[in-house]
Amino acid sequence: MASFWRNRLSLSIFGQSHGPAIGMTLDGLPTGFEIDREALQQFLNRRAPGRNPWSTTRREEDSPEFLTGLANGLTCGAPLTAVIHNQNTRSVDYDKLKSIPRPGHADFPAHIKYGGHQDVAGGGHFSGRLTAPLCIAGGVALQILASKGIYIGAHVASIGKVKDETFDAVSINEGQLAAVAQKEFPAISDEAGQQMKETVEAARMSLDSVGGTIECAIIGLPVGLGEPMFDGMENRLSSMIFGIPAIKGIEFGAGFEVAEMTGSQNNDDYYYENGEVKTKTNNHGGILGGLTTGMPLIFKVAVKPTSSIAQKQGSIDVIKGEDTILEVRGRHDPCIVPRAVPCVESVAAIAILDAMIEGGKL
Repeated sequence: MASFWRNRLSLSIFGQSHGPAIGMTLDGLPTGFEIDREALQQFLNRRAPGRNPWSTTRREEDSPEFLTGLANGLTCGAPLTAVIHNQNTRSVDYDKLKSIPRPGHADFPAHIKYGGHQDVAGGGHFSGRLTAPLCIAGGVALQILASKGIYIGAHVASIGKVKDETFDAVSINEGQLAAVAQKEFPAISDEAGQQMKETVEAARMSLDSVGGTIECAIIGLPVGLGEPMFDGMENRLSSMIFGIPAIKGIEFGAGFEVAEMTGSQNNDDYYYENGEVKTKTNNHGGILGGLTTGMPLIFKVAVKPTSSIAQKQGSIDVIKGEDTILEVRGRHDPCIVPRAVPCVESVAAIAILDAMIEGGKL
């Protein structure tokens, strides 16, 4: 069964990491929109593997082939379906994992759920490889939102104990978001970015991996987007965010820091600026009661370290029914945080576009 998300938009992600192809179907898009293929490819390249020293050596072109949903280059109302053909697989590296699950990976529960028939090559349909078609859908959504003056951007907020600067939660603008997106390493501070790269390299050299956080900002949103309680914007964004493998947490605005604040510290004072209502601070992260306030929507996610590491780890042999030692072989990212940045932007765009359609804003 394909992974499926549905509201006003419906998104299906299909394929396996080492299968012939992976792809997506996105239904419910506005019609008459022309997709900028070159801009979409540049966006996909930010996530694609094998393009820098801090990612896996598996290189894929990640060039999408659109099968349905376009007529004369414009969205036509039919479901938009696109595939990416896998070209650089090396499945033999995963033979041992048919019986010995990786600690920290979905191998063991998948073995139980699917009776040992799951595809372990590259992680099968649990692989981060499936974020490539997710970014096709997100890249299209980002273009549609940008045409309406809504912009989304993210950066690596931390790797290990190295932290980047944070977005200005009150006055972040399109130019600042674009400047980060154009960097090879998506950090605001180049100095912090260099320290992060050194942290990743140190993990790689010690046959280990490292995690981090990603901060995302959404600007240009109308006031009142979303619904209270179960359909709030936090809920919508979170449901999409956890579709990215390795995401383990999310916080909005000041996040968990609010637990140590008083009401007078946490509350954001209102004021008028040229007839628009704004807040002097943005601890609420652009959402109150599940509804957007018109301030930048700010959230941060936690990304766990890559589970596939070459160090010896204790595991089990599910065929022999005994304890064993696992040493993972193959091509794996020592840190997936930088490549996850466009994935976060993608799922945010899909959730926002869905809410805009539902709210009659498109």
